[in-house]
Amino acid sequence: MCTSHIVQRGNDGHTCFFEEENYLFYLHCLDEACKRYGVAVHAYVLMTNHAHLLMTPSDERGVSRVMQLLGNRYVQYVNKRYGRTGTLWEGRHKASLIDAEG
Repeated sequence: MCTSHIVQRGNDGHTCFFEEENYLFYLHCLDEACKRYGVAVHAYVLMTNHAHLLMTPSDERGVSRVMQLLGNRYVQYVNKRYGRTGTLWEGRHKASLIDAEG
């Protein structure tokens, strides 16, 4: 399978990671989702208002499944922790295939 560069942005450029604990919970959820769906994470960068992930799935639906589970769990966590409602992410994640031959 091809490696993908994934970008997940906070809605309207707003903050989605408010404190260190948030980053740790996101990474914990990412790890669990990747193990569940057979996706390897090669690198990540978590900014205050977005995340970059470099991942290789074991099947064609792996990345989408990981991002759906990760997004849902993290939004539920943030909304409960900070007493908020609604969306956190700016729609669906963006994915770009990485050319391993180039």
